[in-house]
Amino acid sequence: MRRFKSLSEREILALAISSEEDDARIYGDFAEGLRETYPATAAMFTRMREEEAQHRHRLIELYRKKFGDHIPLIRRNDVQGFVKYRPVWTIRPLGLDVVRKQAAAMEAETRRFYERAAQQSADASVRQLLGDLAEQERHHEALAESLEEQQVKSGERREEDEARRRLFVLQVVQPGLAGLMDGSVSTLAPLFAAAFATQNTSDAFRVGLAASIGAGISMGFAEALSDDGTLTGRGHPWLRGFVCGLMTTLGGIGHTMPYLIHNFRLATYVAIAVVFVELAAISSIRNKYMDTPIASAAIQVVLGGILVFVSGILIGKS
Repeated sequence: MRRFKSLSEREILALAISSEEDDARIYGDFAEGLRETYPATAAMFTRMREEEAQHRHRLIELYRKKFGDHIPLIRRNDVQGFVKYRPVWTIRPLGLDVVRKQAAAMEAETRRFYERAAQQSADASVRQLLGDLAEQERHHEALAESLEEQQVKSGERREEDEARRRLFVLQVVQPGLAGLMDGSVSTLAPLFAAAFATQNTSDAFRVGLAASIGAGISMGFAEALSDDGTLTGRGHPWLRGFVCGLMTTLGGIGHTMPYLIHNFRLATYVAIAVVFVELAAISSIRNKYMDTPIASAAIQVVLGGILVFVSGILIGKS
């Protein structure tokens, strides 16, 4: 790996050309990944990509005048001192804050590179171009750092926050809520049927645990295979499936855990209390994220839970 001070002017210009090309492609990936959900930020990265392309053309033009048409391949990872960034631009969905921070860091590094390169160059035309590019990168750096403030003033951040909230609801809340409801309600019948049939807390715990895990696996696969997310915008199917399956299992285990208590009567009272806490939590989540009136959400969830709960007790006592 080369030291920066050992680079010739020819190699510095070649490195600048490859760096501008890489940055332009990264900003293009940022714009593409954010276009659907954060159009204002995507438009900013599109403009930055175009400006990086202009920088590259100016560098190539100067290089050809000085050194001819052949440009040696030298990249940032061939030279000491450059940061190796995590390729967040390949991740979908893109995290907005992560993208902003990485863009600011990239522009700061490029500005420092041009400033050092200008100091190291002895050619006046090379020094002038590198100094001009350093100043433009300084503007990009300030733009990336102040993007959040500008969007708050213009109202674009509010729109993007709303888009982020919609994505969170589609990709996390909806599958998680479906799993939590299924796990909290569907496992009531087998758990309390086993509890009242055997009057044995260990047997009830094993039945509840098996029902919770089985329901979690079933719901996870059902959610993951329901759609691939390309048309609905609901995100990666296996992520949704994992969230749904996990919340289903947790919903069932919540009122199963009290049966680790050896006293049957106490364990049952605690389990019933946990059930009401779970149903209240589900009603609250439906009210907050699904805009369901709290009274309506409570009636729907609690009524269903009570019916399943009573069915389990009746079956267990029969």
